[in-house]
Amino acid sequence: MAAAAYPKLETLITLLLLIISSAFPALAQEQEQCRSESTGGCHDRAAALKFKIIAVCSILVTSMIGVCLPLFTRAVPALQPDKDLFVIVKSFASGVILATGYMHVLPDSFDDLRSPCLPDHPWKEFPFTTFIAMLSAVVTLMVDSFAMSYYKRYCSEIAGQKTYSNSPSVEMGHAKNEQGHDEMNTQLLRHRVVAQVLELGIVVHSVVIGMAMGASDNPCTIRPLIAALCFHQLFEGMGLGGCILQAEYGRKMKGILVFFFSATTPLGIVLGIGLSNVYSPTSRTALIVVGILNASSAGLLNYMALVDLLASDFMGPKLQESARLQAWCYLAVLLGAGGMSVMAIWA
Repeated sequence: MAAAAYPKLETLITLLLLIISSAFPALAQEQEQCRSESTGGCHDRAAALKFKIIAVCSILVTSMIGVCLPLFTRAVPALQPDKDLFVIVKSFASGVILATGYMHVLPDSFDDLRSPCLPDHPWKEFPFTTFIAMLSAVVTLMVDSFAMSYYKRYCSEIAGQKTYSNSPSVEMGHAKNEQGHDEMNTQLLRHRVVAQVLELGIVVHSVVIGMAMGASDNPCTIRPLIAALCFHQLFEGMGLGGCILQAEYGRKMKGILVFFFSATTPLGIVLGIGLSNVYSPTSRTALIVVGILNASSAGLLNYMALVDLLASDFMGPKLQESARLQAWCYLAVLLGAGGMSVMAIWA
C-alpha cells in the first residue's frame, strides 16, 4: 500500500545508472581537455587494474556484510529495533552517514566545481556547490512531505469507505483501534520513505566514486582508497540496513535494496575501467556533471542524516525519557562521524 505513495526505487536507480553510463562516453568528443593532472609519478595501468579487481570484490563483500548485518539481528534479542543497543548502533551509523555528506561528498563537489580546469566565469564567481546542496535538501524535504501527505489522504479515503459501510455501533467500537492502526501505518511509511530516499542518495555517490576509481591509473591512490571505501561501505551499509529493517519490507524489496547498495560502487568501478579510454576525470563536462551529482548527493545525505535519522531518534520518546541513553547515543554519533572524518585523509 505504501508503495503507491512514491516511485519504485529500482526504477529510479536503474534510470540513474543508464543516464550516467550513457553520458560519460560523450566526454570523449570534447576537444579541450585539462592537462593539470600529472602523468608522471605513480602511474601504472597494469598494477592499477589488479587493485581495481581487488577493490570490486572486497567492496562488494563488505557492502553486503554491512547492509545485511542489521537484517539478521532479529535473531539476536539485544539487537531488536526496540532495544537500547540497536538505537546506539544506529546512532553510530547515522554519524557515519552525516560525515559522508559533509566530509567526503561535499568537499569533492567543491574540488570539481572550483577546479582550475573550469573557467572563472561563472564557476568561481558563485558558490554552486552549496547552492545545489541546499536545493537538494529542499527537494528531499518536498519528496518526504508529499509522500507522507499523499499516503495519509489515501489511508483516509480507505478508512472513510470502511466507516461508511459499517454500522454506528461498529464504528464506535473500532474508533480507537483504527486510530492506533493509522499511527502505526504512518510510522511504517515514514521508515520506508527514509530507507528509499537514503538509498538513492548513497547510490548517486557510490557510482561517482566508483567511476573515479575505475578511471584512475594511479595504484598509489587506489591502494589506500580500497581500505577507506570498505570501511565506508561497511558502516554506511549498517545505517541503511537499520532503516530497511525498520521499514519491514518483504524479501523481494529487501533483496532489491541490498543488491543496489552492494553493487553500485563495484559497478561504478567496472564502468570506469570500461570507459577509461574515453572518460577523462579532468574534462570540463566530467567535472561539472560529477560536481553537480556530488553536491546533490551531499544535500540529500545531510538532510536525511540530520532530520530523518538523528533528529527523529533523539526527539523521540525513547531517548527523551532516558538521559543516559541519550549520552551513549551522542557518543556513538561522534565516534561514527569522527571515524568517517579521519577516512577523509585517504578518500
